[in-house]
Amino acid sequence: MPSLKVLILETDEPHPEIHDKKGSYAEILNKHFQKAAVAHDPPMEIEMDMHFVVDDKENGKDGRVPKASEMGEDIQGVLITGSMYDAHGDEQWILDLMEFLKELWTTRPNLHFSGVCFGHQLLCRLLGSTVEPVPSRDWEIGHSKIDLNHIGVQLFRTSKPYIHLHQMHQDHVVSPPSSSHPLLGGKRVHVWGKSEHTAVQGIYVLNRLLTMQAHLAFDEEMVKREIQMRQEAGSIGKKDEDEVDRANETAGKDHDGEVVAAALLRYWAYEDDGIAEEEEEERGNE
Repeated sequence: MPSLKVLILETDEPHPEIHDKKGSYAEILNKHFQKAAVAHDPPMEIEMDMHFVVDDKENGKDGRVPKASEMGEDIQGVLITGSMYDAHGDEQWILDLMEFLKELWTTRPNLHFSGVCFGHQLLCRLLGSTVEPVPSRDWEIGHSKIDLNHIGVQLFRTSKPYIHLHQMHQDHVVSPPSSSHPLLGGKRVHVWGKSEHTAVQGIYVLNRLLTMQAHLAFDEEMVKREIQMRQEAGSIGKKDEDEVDRANETAGKDHDGEVVAAALLRYWAYEDDGIAEEEEEERGNE
């Protein structure tokens, strides 16, 4: 049976009630990917190596960014979770995490990097993109339609030019990383989708990077509790009430988290190499 081992870097904790019922973000994602692994053809085994990396003792978070030397050679993928922290922030643990990721990137050329929300933004920052609040300061919350281009359609193996996922962000990646960045070495960078709120909903680099702004494992209860946490923290204010109401009303709608989980499994397992043909075709047309 094919097998995968993936490192999950937890960059925050869910609402206490969610944590009590469902576990940490890494544990929630692990359950999500275990289902996807069983549904994969052929079924595969997936093992998650989980590390909580937030060192913010003033707020009761006592994590640690691991050292690259502690990572086993059998790890094939890295996934960075979402967070209430800002991916453009300069807290020491965020800077340490970026240094850790940079070392992995430069020393492990076969490692597949991925990120969700905060993780998407942080990886893009590592590769030279600007991350900041959207100019309007509006939030994108809850059930959201993401329009796919031809790369997105191939990645998610869908006949539809869109997917639906839950969102929970105000910051965005202003523009995708440039292929001229030293860590990319000329590798072609694709944006695979966009929404009305956010032009860069995810990045794809063949056999190296697959990120998404939206959350693949959120359900109705998680959406509502995540909104609650941000309201209590003051980051979601009264001006966002209409968007909050819409998000609460649509939180129970079906979404394509299983489709995205399946795509990540294929990516980590080198099963999306056919997309290289599209990449070469694009190069030939330039």
